[in-house]
Amino acid sequence: MASVVKRIAVLISGRGSNMEAILKEAQDGILMDCCQVVLVVSNRSDALGLTIAQDMAVKTVCVESKGKDSTTFDRRLLEALEPYTFDYLVLAGFMKILSPLVIERYRHRIINIHPADTALYQGAHGYAWAFETGRSSTTITVHYVDEGTDTGPVIAQTDVDLTGAKTLQEVKQRGLAVEHRFYSQVLHQVFTGRQS
Repeated sequence: MASVVKRIAVLISGRGSNMEAILKEAQDGILMDCCQVVLVVSNRSDALGLTIAQDMAVKTVCVESKGKDSTTFDRRLLEALEPYTFDYLVLAGFMKILSPLVIERYRHRIINIHPADTALYQGAHGYAWAFETGRSSTTITVHYVDEGTDTGPVIAQTDVDLTGAKTLQEVKQRGLAVEHRFYSQVLHQVFTGRQS
């Protein structure tokens, strides 16, 4: 039986490399038969990912967060999302903590990728943590978003070999190369019902 195509909105804050990987997989890859990206949202008007999404013919919206408190921003985000019908919010380098307003509205339908084992490290700069603590590997985590920071239920994890990495840049490059493949693989499992 063919799986139902899931409609998603992708939230970004910057260059959107994970978003770009997801868009490519949705247009001509592993997500093609189970996912449609209906919207890309950024909280920064200068996010390079907005241009990338537009070039790939995906609708974009900017809800600027600068100078706004969390509640005001999240209300405006919900207003921006309201006209669109989608099944999941997928965070891809989205650097804002969502308030309970958004979490409650889309509970168990918000997915994030985190560049560390969430049991060991939460918050920004996961690759810097791995590099500065001299880890020989780190763990990429895809998880549902709850009210905490990277505390939601884990969907899947995979390891990144950091052996011999001499710089933080090298750590990031190795990690992102894994993220770009792994995120779409996990989303495919979620959207086709092979992952809870």
